[in-house]
Amino acid sequence: MPGYHVELDAVLRALADPTRRAVVERLARSPAVVSELAAPFTMALPSLLQHLRVLEDAGLVTSQKHGRVRTASLRPGALDVLHLWLGEQQAPA
Repeated sequence: MPGYHVELDAVLRALADPTRRAVVERLARSPAVVSELAAPFTMALPSLLQHLRVLEDAGLVTSQKHGRVRTASLRPGALDVLHLWLGEQQAPA
């Protein structure tokens, strides 16, 4: 898998932050508008948008804007690189 470790590093870096992990956990259930994603956090909306940008740059999340509403979704297969790496770390039985 070309670029596998570069992609893995980006995913791990993005998931190192608890806020971003919480966003990924929420998006694993269904897409959500940004204001809904921001509701459980005590941060300004621009701060959450920065977290979303990190997740998008890592290839974990996609977003679309319709009018004034931005909806974020977990990218299908986004965590595959992590599963692949974890599988390689299994000790032989």
